[in-house]
Amino acid sequence: MDDRYNLNPYLRLIIQFFAAALPIASGIGIAFINNPLGGSIDLSLPQITFNLLGETRSIWLLSDMFALFWIVGLMNILNMGAKGVDGQLSGVVIISSLVIAILSFKYSADITEWPVLILSLIVAGSFLGFLPWHFFPQKIMPGFSGSTLAGFLLAVLSILTTTKVGTLLVVLGIPIVDTGYTITRRILSGKSPLWGDTGHLHHKLLAAGYSKKQVSFIYWGFSLTLGIIALNLNTSFKFYTIIGIVLIVGAMLLWLTHKPKK
Repeated sequence: MDDRYNLNPYLRLIIQFFAAALPIASGIGIAFINNPLGGSIDLSLPQITFNLLGETRSIWLLSDMFALFWIVGLMNILNMGAKGVDGQLSGVVIISSLVIAILSFKYSADITEWPVLILSLIVAGSFLGFLPWHFFPQKIMPGFSGSTLAGFLLAVLSILTTTKVGTLLVVLGIPIVDTGYTITRRILSGKSPLWGDTGHLHHKLLAAGYSKKQVSFIYWGFSLTLGIIALNLNTSFKFYTIIGIVLIVGAMLLWLTHKPKK
């Protein structure tokens, strides 16, 4: 629908929130997050309990809200920060889903991790099958729906695999930080954060003379490197790694924006 009618981005955002609410309504949520300084932060309270269809059900307000914004946020991060050139999205999603699969396999003594492992491999295989059509020169371009689907699947899988949100934050560090800088830049310049422009990192790399293939390989390389690192980090080191990514991407954007023209 968006490819055909160029939907208003605010309407797309509303639809994304509705889509994200469906798995949360089925019981998927983030009950706690690890504190980088030690311990964990409990998100299970407050709760609203009610009866529905003869059964007692409950809404975990903080848990569900955190999961809702995590899913919608990742949908938009994949759309804004990882879909700029041929092959970019597919490669990043393949690497990210394989990292989730490896995490699930590490905890495979818990039988509930097996469906997550299978689903992660299905996602990786799906985008691997799409990659030949998407790689430069692309014959099929993943539109808003392609990136939204990718973000939705990765976000839900990261919650299901023992809530390893921090691991995916590291793997997708480059597009996440790039999207954060882009939204901040748009707001400070008085523009809507949802309307697109050509200020993303991949746009800057293209303007600096890198080819579309090279930009894709840069994103793949960063994602693969960060994925390997993330699998071997504890919570504190993940936090410091994300801080490092923020500084590195910020420095890259500043240099690419203000470097002298040849």
